Amino acid sequence: MIHIKENHDGVDLLGRMAGSGRESSRMAPSPDDLAIVRRINVFRGLNPQMIEQMVAPATTLSLREHGVVCRQDDPAAAFFIVVDGWIKLYRITMAGDEAVINVLARGDSFAESAAFTGQPYLHTAEAVSDARVIRVPVAHILKCIQSAPEFAQAMIAAMAQHMSHLVQQVEQLKAKLGVQRLAEFLLSLCPNDQATCTVALPYDKTLIAARVGLKPESLSRAFAKLRSIGVHVHAAHVEFRNPDKLRRFAADDRGSARNSLRPR
Repeated sequence: MIHIKENHDGVDLLGRMAGSGRESSRMAPSPDDLAIVRRINVFRGLNPQMIEQMVAPATTLSLREHGVVCRQDDPAAAFFIVVDGWIKLYRITMAGDEAVINVLARGDSFAESAAFTGQPYLHTAEAVSDARVIRVPVAHILKCIQSAPEFAQAMIAAMAQHMSHLVQQVEQLKAKLGVQRLAEFLLSLCPNDQATCTVALPYDKTLIAARVGLKPESLSRAFAKLRSIGVHVHAAHVEFRNPDKLRRFAADDRGSARNSLRPR
């Protein structure tokens, strides 16, 4: 979700310090990392041999919290795949504020469009927890594309999916209540086959608010509204007493969702 919040110079300084040291923790991807790489959308439709060829020079970056993977407006030299932890994508606006675009988890990839088109990075990518990210050099990818049309087809499909995801984000912002977007986020943390569950929030509530397009002060009110649907917050943990009811609420239209939150 896209959300604007104030930029804090102290946090940015930490990010620059952590990001500047990431080169010392670069290593070859492990077999488990490569298993994740093979499943990402950008490589969908490619056979294992082609994928192995494309990621041959890839390296894994190990980052501490606030470590920076790439910076907005820098030349795009690679694209990236998250194999562990959480990565925040954000832009700095003309006013100097931070606009959170998305928060990515294991198996997500980013910066493909900038890398494949020769444009600068569209956003800064920063770890919001300890994380590992695979870096795939764009120069090598371009050589692969020139050698076989199947590679180009995979890249086009990835761009199309990225655009579809952005359209879905805008649709959610316009068609869903903020509390419904929070419900959808929480459901993404809860296994589908459980009647009840308790999960730990993956990162701080300020970032969760940005992720679902709410102001931080509105997040507590949204959590309070979800109590009637069986959601109970205990510090950094959330208890789901009726996940099926929460799913129905998240899928409702705005009018039905408002009605379900009214006291009976």
